[in-house]
Amino acid sequence: MYKHLFFLSALLVCLLPACSYKGVPYFQDLNQNTPSKETIANFRPVTIQPEDVLGINVSSLNTEASSVFNYNLNTITGTTQNANNPVVGYLVDEKGNIQLPLVGSVKVSGLTISGVREKIQQQLTEYLKQPVVNVRLLNFKVSVMGDVLRPGVYPVQNQRISIAEAITMAGDLNITALRTNVMLIRENEGVREYIPIDLTSKKLFNSPYFYLKTNDILYIQPGKNKFASVDNSYRNISILLSALSIVVILLTR
Repeated sequence: MYKHLFFLSALLVCLLPACSYKGVPYFQDLNQNTPSKETIANFRPVTIQPEDVLGINVSSLNTEASSVFNYNLNTITGTTQNANNPVVGYLVDEKGNIQLPLVGSVKVSGLTISGVREKIQQQLTEYLKQPVVNVRLLNFKVSVMGDVLRPGVYPVQNQRISIAEAITMAGDLNITALRTNVMLIRENEGVREYIPIDLTSKKLFNSPYFYLKTNDILYIQPGKNKFASVDNSYRNISILLSALSIVVILLTR
């Protein structure tokens, strides 16, 4: 009887849906048994583009004077991710400029966050005593779609996010996802790029695309076994129930 049970148990395991393990692990050519380190040389700070929304906070020795700029921060609506959560700040126009009270038009397109801060702070010295400026990119977001646990649009708070972090925010790839051909879609100055990404190789860490930019889209393609496993699920359940019935019969003899 035990021989029969062993045979049936092995049969049940074989009938369970499975996919090739070879294509599942990330960064397969990375030696995980030996500690190693490398210099991060591919990170580039985010640069401001038209239609970005900047949160600008100004302080100085004259609180009343500096509040003029912060008042505008709370009243100028840039863009919204949805109707219930408006992104409020200074909108960068199609020419790459923002409009500051007293100062007027300020060219910010192409500058980093720190570059914008330094430029505004320098221009405000004409109107404020020892001004201090803080700048944030309010509309930094990335989208993850396709064969992941939680597809969606994710805001980025710290102005820096990698492909690995974005996938983690989306709940990781499903087991059926195709890891060797993830598509990164990026728009920059009127040009749309389509970049294939291989998550199974450690080369991703040194790729110029490892760190994402605002409005980047990651598309995770489902593998061929995705739909086959769904179509076969009911059939497999039926087979498993039949096999379990045989086990019960053998045990009751």
